[in-house]
Amino acid sequence: MKYILLIYGNEKLWAEATDEQRRQTYGEYERFGRMLEERGAVRGGAELDLTTTATTVRKRDGEFVVTDGPFAETAEQLGGFYLVEAADLDEALGFAKALPAGVVEVRPLVETPGSG
Repeated sequence: MKYILLIYGNEKLWAEATDEQRRQTYGEYERFGRMLEERGAVRGGAELDLTTTATTVRKRDGEFVVTDGPFAETAEQLGGFYLVEAADLDEALGFAKALPAGVVEVRPLVETPGSG
């Protein structure tokens, strides 16, 4: 079954991080990615740009409203994701616990016939 691991963090802390802190963090994610590859579990993933680059499209009363920024103000922002193949939720949670991120949302993907 496929699961998405949504990685949340505080963009302000990331923006204030030193180059060394960023290198260390990227190294932790590289090690995590290698672990997923070794287990044959990685199906995709990416780091997202800052929420200041986001654009939100809402449909209201049949009309579309386009606004700059994310949908809601939050203390933690979605910063990236991994798409993984796991035998079950327990294995997916194990992957999430291995991530260096402090907050990870784990959600199964809805698999439709023929989606493979």
